[in-house]
Amino acid sequence: MEAGVADAPERRVALIDRSLHGVRLDKALVAMAGEFSRNHLQTLIEGGHVWVDERPMTQASRKVSAGQQLVVELVPTPESRAFRPEAMALPIVFEDESLIIIDKAPGMVVHPAAGNWSGTLLNGLLAHHPAAATLPRAGIVHRLDKDTSGLLVVGKTLQSVTALVRAIAAREVQREYQALVHGRVPSQPFRIDAPLARDPQSRVKMAVVGSGKPAQTDVSRVALAEFDEGAVSAVRCKLHTGRTHQIRVHLATRGHALLSDALYGGRPGLGLTRQALHAARLGFAHPASGQPMQFEAAPPADLARAWQQVVEASEKAL
Repeated sequence: MEAGVADAPERRVALIDRSLHGVRLDKALVAMAGEFSRNHLQTLIEGGHVWVDERPMTQASRKVSAGQQLVVELVPTPESRAFRPEAMALPIVFEDESLIIIDKAPGMVVHPAAGNWSGTLLNGLLAHHPAAATLPRAGIVHRLDKDTSGLLVVGKTLQSVTALVRAIAAREVQREYQALVHGRVPSQPFRIDAPLARDPQSRVKMAVVGSGKPAQTDVSRVALAEFDEGAVSAVRCKLHTGRTHQIRVHLATRGHALLSDALYGGRPGLGLTRQALHAARLGFAHPASGQPMQFEAAPPADLARAWQQVVEASEKAL
């Protein structure tokens, strides 16, 4: 293939040589733009960014012939465009030269991923302070699921990020959550100690797997109430580890799925349209001064109303 470059770097032009005669269009593009995945190049074809002899081609399986001119607009992948600053109102609880405490709203994605390449907390952090662009994951050291609300800490310097990551690994960061779950949780506090890994049956879920990473969650019941749709318990959960979906999986395996957590068997209830989970308390030593830091955040209105319903119904039953 004899390659040439058009006047813009995102646009590439080439002539099909004999070695590529009769191959699929997407395969010809791989030879022309091998730095992109075949899947992304197929997306460019379907999106109308490829021309053969000045005619738009939208079928990846179309065969090409020697001597034809192939033109492609190399539109960047969503991943490559994800790490860009986007100005947004960040729900900042506290900020100094070392760290930021965020009270994340339900629905906000923390880190770009498939289906959410923009509008994330990371994008907002990149716009909030320039140094974020020099830090791993813009200083994000732990995450909350999209529909989980509450507190998380972000480092603003490499030293802070390193210290916070080490503190989390050493289990020196205290994280407490509020949750509403189905069923009658025992009145006595208990610990769930069960290793977690990707569910072998579903890549979007986590599961208790013997060969998984250690995971421990302490659970304390705050209130228990009976409703027409069944019993609901209000609980506080303390994390000793921070595995993906840890609280959601641990409670579901005990028969106490979170309200409205459809992924793990939770049913809608008490007006909630998202999983009933809120990161309410966060404690750690300041990464620069070593001073103890403690933060609390009340749950958003939807979970606060549901929580109050359970507490009030529990008190009336006494």
